[in-house]
Amino acid sequence: MTTDQQHPAPGAAREAVSTAEARAAAARERRLRVLDLAFEARAFIALAVLIVAFSILSDSFLTGSNLITMTRHVAINAVLALGMLLVILKGGIDLSVGSIVGLSGVVAGELLRGLRIDAFGVVLYPPVWVVVVIAVAVGAVVGTVNGLLVTRLRVAPFIATLGMLYVARGTALIISGGETYPKLAGDPELGNTGFSFLGSGRPLGLPTSIWVMVVFAVLVTLLLARAPFGRWLYATGGNERAAELSGVPVARVKTLVYVVSGACAAVAGLIIASELTSAAPQAGESYELNAIAAVVIGGAALSGGRGNVRGTLVGAFVIGFLADGLVLLGVSTFWQIFIKGAVIVLAVALDQGQQRLQRRRSAASAVVRAAAPTTPTTT
Repeated sequence: MTTDQQHPAPGAAREAVSTAEARAAAARERRLRVLDLAFEARAFIALAVLIVAFSILSDSFLTGSNLITMTRHVAINAVLALGMLLVILKGGIDLSVGSIVGLSGVVAGELLRGLRIDAFGVVLYPPVWVVVVIAVAVGAVVGTVNGLLVTRLRVAPFIATLGMLYVARGTALIISGGETYPKLAGDPELGNTGFSFLGSGRPLGLPTSIWVMVVFAVLVTLLLARAPFGRWLYATGGNERAAELSGVPVARVKTLVYVVSGACAAVAGLIIASELTSAAPQAGESYELNAIAAVVIGGAALSGGRGNVRGTLVGAFVIGFLADGLVLLGVSTFWQIFIKGAVIVLAVALDQGQQRLQRRRSAASAVVRAAAPTTPTTT
């Protein structure tokens, strides 16, 4: 027997090893892909589990009237979460949205109660559409300040929006004197009626808030999928420096997402004030946490660059159905707060786990590509 027969050539051995490594890496990449898909579908899985569990525990959970009621509650958080999605896609955070909810309601209450002009001795009662426009504009202005603090003054988003959280809440308290504006239904003789339509109207049999959620979801979807702004936003969130070098107006994108987030928060505040026909400066407290949780549960990455409207809406339903289901079961308010906090922590932990999983999958894919045979080129 010859030496060549006893010992394979070094090149053949290296090829056998590389082939074995490639096969192992390919198998590992397939397993990681399955796990990644499970992580991506975590919001749908969580929602399905909640529906099944609460349906078993309560006969009234899946009734038509209760589903509409719960969806109406979800709509408020969904509108907030859609604005928050844009901010998180950019890699930022907006802690001021809950305070904007209270501020927009107070502005609407002040205007609907009458704008007193002492110099002329008159009280102006603007029509409802003017009230809505002004309140939404106030939210957009707060968002603009957030954006300018982040882009112009280079303040960290967490600090900038935390400061505006207190500024917006303080402004609402100053305007209202800490009091609630009751009876915002208006007076037909003054021409300021119709505000309650946002909260209690039922076009085509569904509450107005649900239609608002649907319209906002469609608009944000089109913005992300069809408009150049959507491509700029994903590029900025993925790699801000590379996006800037590619000609993306990064500063403008970063400012606009906060403007949209502020406007969405103002709309949510108007819906709440309309449903209750009253506005309180304390409205919206901790709503920013619900919005962030909905976005993260829906699969968005807190580091930016990953997320979509579909997942965010499902995340909002998870938060809403969980809260309403616990109320339906008579769970203590203290435990509700505890469970909601645990869900937020779990959502962030799953997001971090998905990012680690994706890095491992990318490494496995790189090994497979490196071991793939190359076709020699002829000259």
